[in-house]
Formats: sequence, C-alpha cells, structure tokens
Amino acid sequence: MATYAKRDAPLAREQGALVLALIAVATAAWFLTERRMAGMDAGPGTDPGAFGFYVSSWVLMMAAMMFPSIVPMVLVYRLAQRRRSELRPAASLGSTPLFVGGYLISWAAFGGLAYALFVGVRSASIGAFSWHRGGPYVAGAVLLAAALYQVTPAKDACLRRCRGPLQFITHAWRDGPMGALRMGVEHGAWCVGCCWALMAGLFALGVMSVGWMLLIAALIAAEKLLPWKTTANLAVAAIMAALAIAVALTPSSVPGLTIPGSAPAEKAMSVTGHSPIEVHARPGPTTSQMSIRAHTKQGKTMGHMQTGAHAKTGRR
Repeated sequence: MATYAKRDAPLAREQGALVLALIAVATAAWFLTERRMAGMDAGPGTDPGAFGFYVSSWVLMMAAMMFPSIVPMVLVYRLAQRRRSELRPAASLGSTPLFVGGYLISWAAFGGLAYALFVGVRSASIGAFSWHRGGPYVAGAVLLAAALYQVTPAKDACLRRCRGPLQFITHAWRDGPMGALRMGVEHGAWCVGCCWALMAGLFALGVMSVGWMLLIAALIAAEKLLPWKTTANLAVAAIMAALAIAVALTPSSVPGLTIPGSAPAEKAMSVTGHSPIEVHARPGPTTSQMSIRAHTKQGKTMGHMQTGAHAKTGRR
C-alpha cells in the first residue's frame, strides 16, 4: 500500500495543481470582467459595443463563469491523457491547455452568433421591442423559454454528457495536440447545447451586469456539479420561471435589474458611449433639426415685429 501511495502522490499533486490553476484563472477573469464592465450595465438591451470589444469581453466572461464547472472534465481528461502517454507524465501536459482552449473556442463561436442576432434585431427597429412598450414581455419571454428548455430532452442529453466526464472521454478520445483541441471544441459544443438558453437569459437581464453573470454561473455550476441532477435541473427551471414572471409583470421590483431609460441606465450609457435599445415607432426630429426650426420661427417672429413697428412709425 505504501508503494501505491508513493506512486499516486505525484498524480494527486498534479490534479491539485490543475484545480488551483483553473480556479485561479477563473478568479482573475472575474476580477478583469468586473473592472472592464464597471458602470456598463444598462439593463435588458445593453449595447455590447464594437465586435472586437464584445468578443474579448465574452471570452473573458466564459472563463470566469464556466471554468469552475469544467473542473471534473479537465481532471478526467488529464488523467486519461497521462495514462495513455508512453512518455514521461510531464511531457504531455501541454495538451490540457489545448483542451481548455478548444472549449473556449466553442463558446466564442456561440458568442459571435449571439452578437449577430443582437445586432440584427437592433437594426430591425421593431417598435414593439421598446422597453416602454413590449420590452418587459420580450425579456420575460426569453427567460421563460430558458426555463422551459431546462425540462426538454435536448437539455437532458447535453447535460448528461457534461456531467459524465468518463463517458465523454471514452467515446470522444483523440490522440495528439490537435486531438486535444478537437476534444475541447466538442465538449464545448455539448456545453453550449446545455447552457445556451441560460446565456440568452443573461442577455435578457443585462449582459454587462456582473451580478447577473454570477447568478447564471451559479445555476450552471449547480446543475453540473451537484449530485442531485434532476432536483438541480428543476430548481434552475423554477428560478428562471420566477424571474420571467417578475421581469414581465413587475420589472421595477426585481433586485439588481437596471431598467432601460432609468437614471442608472442613462449614466451607464453616458459613461461607455454606448446606446440602449430603445426603438420608437415614429422617429422625431433630431436636436439640430429642432434648433434650426426654433431659430427659423424666432427669426420670422422678429421680422413680423420689426415690420409692424415700421408701419406704426410711418403712420405717425
């Protein structure tokens, strides 16, 4: 037994180092995300900014939100890779970052699609989506859809693969660095299939809100890591359904929800230089147009007054 203990000691240290590394990267990502997005939360429909800024922020967010929940998968991957390698254990350690990088590639691709959809809806100028018209109901519908997706067969299939590292590693194994990258992309795709609706809910609540990010990350970690799969899944569905009802019917009562058009939202927009999605059915005149009209009317009025004054002088 002492021999086995000595043999397993390096493995235990390596596994512990991997856990600490993932948690450290996630912690640093949370810190950078909070600093980068401070004051940017304008609530539902927050403008995510230019594509480059958005993608870099999104990847940072995914590292912060998702790394804690993929710890079991990374540990099992590294263990399998270590045992398959015919070289010394440390020689193949570089494959683990490639696996994690592939995972982030899948989430980056999803983030790009989400951005394109966001910009498409925004450019369509649909008046019914304005917050002061149907906005709360649209946000509530997105959250309700996320709740309903929790109980679908598709969600269950994706969640089972996310919760079963050994099954995934056994069926999806590929050797070499490119194999590690492809496995990471594949696992990331299953994770996107599992969590895309919750991420859509984040857009409905405020994609630049660190508070809502923390909530969604906690829900994802709960359904992936807790031993009670069905209970955790149903609890997440119930929380999202409750949020959907509250946002749709009484948005001002939802703690942490920034209402578009409110003073905090306007302050966030002025700080970042972005603009919230507020679509009006009939666009009014711009400030410059109104100013020109005002000066024109003022000029006409002064002209009439001067003409009247000259006429009176002539009569006298």
